[in-house]
Amino acid sequence: MYNKRIPLEEGDYYENEEGYRVFTEQFHLKRGSCCKSGCKHCPYGYDKKTDSFKEK
Repeated sequence: MYNKRIPLEEGDYYENEEGYRVFTEQFHLKRGSCCKSGCKHCPYGYDKKTDSFKEK
């Protein structure tokens, strides 16, 4: 599961001011599941501080 490569496409990420790659909601939805890393654009509602998913 963790070794599955997802080809990057336009709109899957952007580089922030520090030069880090920030994955977008589009990429996370293509990935198909939450990685529980506290991603900035997580469409699954995961909160790393509480280790839980927000109610929708």
